Amino acid sequence: MAANALPAGYALQEYRIEKLLGEGGFGLTYLALDGNLNLRVALKEYLPDDIARRASDQSIGPRSPDTAETFGWGKQRFLDESRTVASFRHPNIVRVMRFFEANGTAYMVMEFVEGAALGEWMKTHRPLAEAQAAALMGPLLDGLEVVHKAGFMHRDIKPNNIYVREDGSPVLIDFGSARMRSSELTAVVSPGFAPFEQYHTQGNQGPWSDLYALSGVLYWMVTGNKPHEAVARIKSDTMPSALQAGDRNLFRAEFLSAIDWALAPSEDQRPQSVAEWRAALMGSSPIPEKTQVLPKKTTAVPTFEPALLRKVEAELAQHLGPIAPVVVKKAAKKSASQAELVQLVAAEITDAEARSAFEKKFLEISRPQSQPRSGPRTTTDPATSLAASRFPLEVLERAEQRLAEHIGAVARVVVKRAAMKARDEAELYFLLADEIEDKEEKKAFNRKAVSIFRKA
Repeated sequence: MAANALPAGYALQEYRIEKLLGEGGFGLTYLALDGNLNLRVALKEYLPDDIARRASDQSIGPRSPDTAETFGWGKQRFLDESRTVASFRHPNIVRVMRFFEANGTAYMVMEFVEGAALGEWMKTHRPLAEAQAAALMGPLLDGLEVVHKAGFMHRDIKPNNIYVREDGSPVLIDFGSARMRSSELTAVVSPGFAPFEQYHTQGNQGPWSDLYALSGVLYWMVTGNKPHEAVARIKSDTMPSALQAGDRNLFRAEFLSAIDWALAPSEDQRPQSVAEWRAALMGSSPIPEKTQVLPKKTTAVPTFEPALLRKVEAELAQHLGPIAPVVVKKAAKKSASQAELVQLVAAEITDAEARSAFEKKFLEISRPQSQPRSGPRTTTDPATSLAASRFPLEVLERAEQRLAEHIGAVARVVVKRAAMKARDEAELYFLLADEIEDKEEKKAFNRKAVSIFRKA
């Protein structure tokens, strides 16, 4: 449980806290029991952790006089938006039952959705056919259209904010980041699902931003892979399209192309409304020709020796178990060299020491005999040599020093691994930020990445 969460058993008007369900930058969400209705509810508490804190009597207030005005403004916004979300009436949008002020802050009471987050649900429903995907997307789009017509945007659509009820129907939850289009818009980033315009406060956010996020969820459902971070796609988009990565035996080309349309890096190249995207996705209207996403040109992927793949599988199975052959097969389809294959596979090993040993074993095998094993500004560690082939050593050392301030000595291994995936220094920092657990430290690290991107 979060250190600043209300304790189990705490009474708040007619609600009794049972446990913490989740936390975010804007507040905490609890499972609570409504004593009047004998009904379980989700209770959201306004607690922006960067400007507010909880006192010993459980009340909440601004951290300092300097943040008092911002805290008060945010609390009023929380209540105003609770009122608006409570006016939404749609079976696929979480229902807001009540909102009130107490403990110096504000609370929102929502229905507690019995079921599973989409990420958990998908584990037992792969592979997914188009009919199943459409059955989930259709109701979510209907609900999102209600939100957009009210002038709001959700701004944080991702697998964990979509629940699948026990009857199989989807529901969009967590409107903590929701804003009116006419209001001041903050940066909200869920890597892989947030469009580039949400990385900064001046971005042109609109319905197309939510469509990017929802199509990112659909891309993940169809391909099994999370989309690349939007900031890494602006200058050089190397993410495989859904049209390339999707199984044509399960999905129509038009369906996959519609996903790619809504995932266009530039907001003016995406569908501008739910109705426009729904028509293309469901096949009732073609994608406008000027915005069609063409398949990316790809380079030939080498065929690896079966003996090598079996050896990699056997070694990886010691860390991942029976899933190892699937991981190796998938990585072999994406890799342009043995070194890249090893790096992709090794990334699945969570233990840093074991991962390093795995990389060293197979990268030593892959290195040409003529390659020197030592020399100026090089190392006998093959992983470091490969990382240095992608980025100057001073860039890697600087990133390692900065990351080590947050995660310690393991930063060295993490930087090498990230260097094999990143296409530029900005993306390198975004990948490294995912290793930082503290929210504020992670934000600061991400700001560094954005500053690098803007200078480039």
